[in-house]
Amino acid sequence: MSHESTYVPKSALAKWFESRLPIAGMVHSSFIAYPVPRNLNYFWTFGAILSFMLIAQIVTGVFLAMHYVSDSKLAFESVESIMRDVNYGWLLRYLHANGASMFFIAVYIHIFRGMYYGSYKAPREILWILGVVIFVLMMATAFMGYVLPWGQMSFWGATVITNLFSAIPVVGDTIVSLLWGGYSVGNPTLNRFFALHYLLPFMIAGVVGLHVWALHVVGQNNPAGIPIKTAKDAVPFTPYATIKDLFATVLFMMFFAWFVFYLPNYLGHSDNYIPADPAVTPAHIVPEWYFLPFYAILRAIPDKLGGVLAMGGAIVVLAFLPWLDTSRVRSAAYRPLYRQFFWIFVIVCLLLGWLGAKPAEGGYVIASQICTALYFAYFLVVLPLLGLFETPKPLPTSILESVTKAKGGSGIPAGAAAAPSTKG
Repeated sequence: MSHESTYVPKSALAKWFESRLPIAGMVHSSFIAYPVPRNLNYFWTFGAILSFMLIAQIVTGVFLAMHYVSDSKLAFESVESIMRDVNYGWLLRYLHANGASMFFIAVYIHIFRGMYYGSYKAPREILWILGVVIFVLMMATAFMGYVLPWGQMSFWGATVITNLFSAIPVVGDTIVSLLWGGYSVGNPTLNRFFALHYLLPFMIAGVVGLHVWALHVVGQNNPAGIPIKTAKDAVPFTPYATIKDLFATVLFMMFFAWFVFYLPNYLGHSDNYIPADPAVTPAHIVPEWYFLPFYAILRAIPDKLGGVLAMGGAIVVLAFLPWLDTSRVRSAAYRPLYRQFFWIFVIVCLLLGWLGAKPAEGGYVIASQICTALYFAYFLVVLPLLGLFETPKPLPTSILESVTKAKGGSGIPAGAAAAPSTKG
């Protein structure tokens, strides 16, 4: 399917501008006439939801930065001042703090959707790797942002996590010193984290641009996991995908607003409303909920270096998923055995998240070790072998056929067949 622009400027000014900077043509070809598979379900709307959340986080973050003071003696008070003295400061802070959780909820659904439908398979390897890079940048941004309120959990979370780098041979202590800006977590650390927390979202936006570019080069995957072959397999991005994206984003905003207005502190930790005190260690140091699965993997390994390598490996292994999965069939809809292993993997991830919030003692540690072994076995054992032995179901010959079989009709939206030129 061709992706060339069919945009034709109407006015003389539009023609003059388009001949010098073809922004309108690029927008038209990428977000209006761009052909998308006609069988996309609502799991494909999370890309738009994530774009909305990124913009919301950047906008609220910029306004919060206008009032925040990155000084270890004043940071906690400045956050309280934002809540009490700044007009709608409480709203900005709750939107930003809960927005981080909403961002991770959406990105985890986005990742699991990609894994279920095989969106990482050729020719989408670079697209998938860019997604993993975005995920890593998100984690770094969220961790540094959690430190900024300079409460008890912020301070001790920063102390525990930054200390992990000391386990790296040769360069570990140097990395820790660079992060701290001294010999312990303190004012230089806070200044570094504030600067990086402000910078990284713009880096994320840049990588998201590459991610969208790569998506438009190779085209979208779909629930059937088969490519667009004819004009009837696709519909224009606008209005079919845009209306669905808008509807899903509005529903997600309602879910987001429920936390902001009714449960603003539910996803946080009460200890962060206590000013940071280096002399008092919290009884149970835990990161934010979206880090808990990886925190459980870290604590499952008794050796410090081994734990750091396992935690890092749990993220890095995602980037190699296109080559670890040996099956030629993309979608789990046609892979009955893979589908069972996938849901077991999802349960394991949820269990790791639960275990990460528990004390590192007794049966919790043993359960974490079992789940960690199952997590890596999924990538390193199950996926490579499953593709060799699994017998998938017969694939439909086209996307249109998959739609008509599912709906028992033509599956053609009214007016879609009358606009073949918009699909290339």
